[in-house]
Amino acid sequence: MAFLQNGLRSMASLLFRDTPQALVQSQQVRTKFVNRMQIKDQKRRITVKKFGRERMLLNTLYRCKGLPPEIREIAHEDVKALPRDSNFIRLNYRCYATSRPRACIKEFRMSRIVFRHLADYNNLAAIQRAMW
Repeated sequence: MAFLQNGLRSMASLLFRDTPQALVQSQQVRTKFVNRMQIKDQKRRITVKKFGRERMLLNTLYRCKGLPPEIREIAHEDVKALPRDSNFIRLNYRCYATSRPRACIKEFRMSRIVFRHLADYNNLAAIQRAMW
């Protein structure tokens, strides 16, 4: 049995040795993100989570007028050393379905267009279209 399995493996390696990897792969690799801007936004969110608190504390030290200028300057240099994307202001709320950056409803994490579409067909819990 083991001899047969080894023989099949060697046959498969001979068949696919010169074949490019793209031809062997049968399906396209997909991610859970819609486009590259959503991937970029996710990276920013990870950076903010990692360095955001430290950046905020250092900025507080830098802006405090009661501290000596040497300490404030050190805090300012440390803030400059942190990545720019660690500032929470650079985060952009995007729709999870379309990656649209404008007109997003924060509670539902979707744009007004997707929200209206889902609300029209009763796909959102506790949301009912207004009728009068």
